[in-house]
Amino acid sequence: MSKQEFTLSIYTENHVGLINKIATMFTRRKISIHSLNTSPSEIDNIYRFTLVVIESAEVVQNLVKQIEKLVDVFKVFCNTNDEIIWQQMALYKVPTQTIMKDIKVERVLREFGAKAVVIREDYTIFEVTGQDDEINKFLNFLHNYNLKEFVKSARIAIIRANEGVHKKVIEMDANDPTKDPINNEFLSKKTMVFNY
Repeated sequence: MSKQEFTLSIYTENHVGLINKIATMFTRRKISIHSLNTSPSEIDNIYRFTLVVIESAEVVQNLVKQIEKLVDVFKVFCNTNDEIIWQQMALYKVPTQTIMKDIKVERVLREFGAKAVVIREDYTIFEVTGQDDEINKFLNFLHNYNLKEFVKSARIAIIRANEGVHKKVIEMDANDPTKDPINNEFLSKKTMVFNY
C-alpha cells in the first residue's frame, strides 16, 4: 500500500480533553501527525482541527470512521492535496547588518513574496505565506545570511468543493431526535399505567 499526504478536517464541539481522544487514535495506530492546527470554524461554537498525515488511503479511511464515532465530533473530511487550497506561514530572523550589507532587501521581498514585519538594528524578521516549496526556498536562501531563527505554522486548508460542512451540520441539527417535541399528555398516561 503506497502512502500519500492527506489533510483531515475535523469539525467538533470545543470540549476539554477532545484533543487527547483524537491524538490517542493516532498513537494506537502508530500514525504520525505532521501538522496540527485548531481554530474556530464558520459555524458558531463549532471548532475545526486540521491535521496532516502521510499514510495509505485504507488506513486513513479506517481512522476517519473511528474519529467520527467520537461523541463530540460532527464530521471528518479527508482530502488529498489536489482537493484543497492550503497555506502555511513562516517567520525568519536574520541579522540586519548582514542582510542589508549583502543584498537589496526590496529584491528579496519581490523574489520570494516575503514581507519584512520587524526591522531593528540587530535583526530583521521576514514573513512568507505559501506552501512548503516557497517556504523552504526562502529558508535555503537565508541560510547564506546567518539565519538566527525560523518557525513555520501548521497547515490551514479549505476544501475546493463548493459545499463545506455548514450544510451537513444544519442537516444533522434538523435530524436530531432529541429535538422532537415531547407529548407530555402521552407520557403522563404512560406513567399512570406503570404506576398501577
